[in-house]
Amino acid sequence: MINMRTIFAAALLLGGVGALMCGNHTAARANSPQPTWDEVPWPFPMDEWGQGKAFACKAAECGADVTVYIRAKIGFCNCTSGIAEDEELDRISDFSLFESKLHALAAGRPIAVAWMKGRSRAFAILDNPRAAKSALSVGFNDRCDAIVATALVAGEHPEQVEEAVLGFLNSRTVLRWAEGMLGL
Repeated sequence: MINMRTIFAAALLLGGVGALMCGNHTAARANSPQPTWDEVPWPFPMDEWGQGKAFACKAAECGADVTVYIRAKIGFCNCTSGIAEDEELDRISDFSLFESKLHALAAGRPIAVAWMKGRSRAFAILDNPRAAKSALSVGFNDRCDAIVATALVAGEHPEQVEEAVLGFLNSRTVLRWAEGMLGL
């Protein structure tokens, strides 16, 4: 029978091994400043999904000017597989809000936001009336409910800001909002 001391000792050992494996990468990340995300007004008219939240990060902190638009789509996700395929991510995305033609730059990739799984995919914006040249579509779900985030990026390489965007989506600010929207 395993007792609490054994579990605690194993946790300490695993933590030490993890710290050794991370090495300088962890130290470098701890010394690098975290991007600042400021809430900005939601610029879109009301639709069937309601208003969301919008946040902006300056180029000096995120590598390019980025605005993230995020909102919940309750009951709109594939309840069986979640957002596991690019087709599902494209279906739930909010690209219709931006009045632009988009071109996928590559296949999407799996991501995690807290306890939720989903996908992220980079796009070029072909004719945007706003200043953005590219976009990152991120969708993740809790059972049948989806959270959709669209990051408009002033630069042409949205993959360069993906880490900052995912870090923000995993922040207390967004997770508290998501829990409220999902009724958790």
